[in-house]
Amino acid sequence: MSDDIAIRVRGLGKKYLIGGPQVKYHTFRDAIVNSVKAPVRRLTRQGTDKSTNEFWALKDVSFDVYQGEVIGIIGRNGAGKSTLLKILSQITTPTEGEVDIFGRVGSLLEVGTGFHPELTGRENIFLSGSILGMQKREIEGKFDGIIKFSEIEKFIDTPVKRYSSGMYVRLAFAVAAYLDPEILLVDEVLAVGDIGFQEKCLGKMESIADSGRTVLFVSHNMAAISNLCSKCILLDKGKILAYGSSEEVINLYLNSMKKESEIILPEYSQRKGNGLVRFTGIKFFNSEGNDVNNAISGKDFIISLEYVSKENKPLNNVMVWITFYGLHRQLLFTLNNELVGEKFVNLPPKGRIICSIPQFPLSSGVYGFNFDIAVNGQIEDWIIDKAILTVSDGDFFGTGRLPPDSHKGFLVHHNWKSEGI
Repeated sequence: MSDDIAIRVRGLGKKYLIGGPQVKYHTFRDAIVNSVKAPVRRLTRQGTDKSTNEFWALKDVSFDVYQGEVIGIIGRNGAGKSTLLKILSQITTPTEGEVDIFGRVGSLLEVGTGFHPELTGRENIFLSGSILGMQKREIEGKFDGIIKFSEIEKFIDTPVKRYSSGMYVRLAFAVAAYLDPEILLVDEVLAVGDIGFQEKCLGKMESIADSGRTVLFVSHNMAAISNLCSKCILLDKGKILAYGSSEEVINLYLNSMKKESEIILPEYSQRKGNGLVRFTGIKFFNSEGNDVNNAISGKDFIISLEYVSKENKPLNNVMVWITFYGLHRQLLFTLNNELVGEKFVNLPPKGRIICSIPQFPLSSGVYGFNFDIAVNGQIEDWIIDKAILTVSDGDFFGTGRLPPDSHKGFLVHHNWKSEGI
């Protein structure tokens, strides 16, 4: 079985000296060029001076990834996810421990990493391919697919330093996906770009996974992690808190996040709106009014959104939307107070808005949902990609039978009958 290992990590640690001397690293391209001379590469610990003013971004991290596995990496901001991928990509050297990588690595990390800013998009495509050891004719064979996917044909001969962040990440993902690395490392690609592009990325990652290549995928999108990844690594303060099936690890993570949601939400930065009203917390309840962490198929479910107005005066003409979506961010269903004839007028400047959903209609899985609040037709707060809901199996039909995994989705009450002809 050890012959099937794609990545082996043992005792990995990365220490930073806060406020101390900074280590000067070579560029990403220098690191990759120095690493492609052999299919098996090892990163080993580097000597460092002792310091009391230090921060361990990673500490004692060990795991194996086998060829063809798609592994999700999740955790709070600052947990060490991006640091881990930078070490695996050989952008950053570890302080201690060892990493063995068996195969060519393609990486898509944060915007700004991987391309030479003075070169055009075309030149960077050929540079990336040559660094992976590909012949010119091989790159040319992939070129049209890269351009079509990235949708930047008009700008392909423009230096990438002039690209917008969206253009940059489109091209970067296309290059990473189409140049056929044996191991693909992806860090938060779904945080950039519009919904259509995100759907394309997820679809491409599915095809990559189906082709038998190895993928490590960092994301805060639990729906994508759940549906793409068979296993998941949960990092917390630089250490592995759990490594196992995606369902178990995601549930552990969400349960730990649930306790802190009232503290984290006011500080959440990925939100839009004028800001005169802000969501401050979200809670889930069952029909008995008990605080719960997840919904159950077929059971009544309640979402409570806490808010506060900066102007400290009653709110009139208030509209609230809650939008559930699935793996490819496809819309599943929308909840809106005015759609059901509920008018919100003269709301207190601080309070909660409660939405009750009878017989929750989704089968088991992990789903994302966005929510926003508008006052007098103006969006004041719009929370994007923050809220995640785990749905557990329930006896929706009252028969003790559940749909098979291959037929899960919406659960709809229905009746059957037969008659002779």
